[in-house]
Amino acid sequence: MIKNSYTDISLPEMQAMRDRPDVALVDVRENWEFEEFNEGGMNIPLAEIRQKRDVLSDFSTIIVICTNGVRSKVAAMDYCRIPEWNEKVILHVKGGIIETE
Repeated sequence: MIKNSYTDISLPEMQAMRDRPDVALVDVRENWEFEEFNEGGMNIPLAEIRQKRDVLSDFSTIIVICTNGVRSKVAAMDYCRIPEWNEKVILHVKGGIIETE
């Protein structure tokens, strides 16, 4: 069985890609965090990512983000475990919204 893997990207790389029609930007923070500040995309809290996978089925690229990269890394790893998503590109914003270079 072939397993998908995710790729780390920077915040500026995400910002350059997020508006493409084939890209889903998924913020896995809690609703209140997303409402306070976000980089766009859709809010699917980490605890709900398995129940809401169908929302992402039409996208070929999925970018996951959170505050500092911890929760989004968990989500990226989970998305890579979906056999039907082996052809999808899974990207993780390393360092999250507060990424510093």
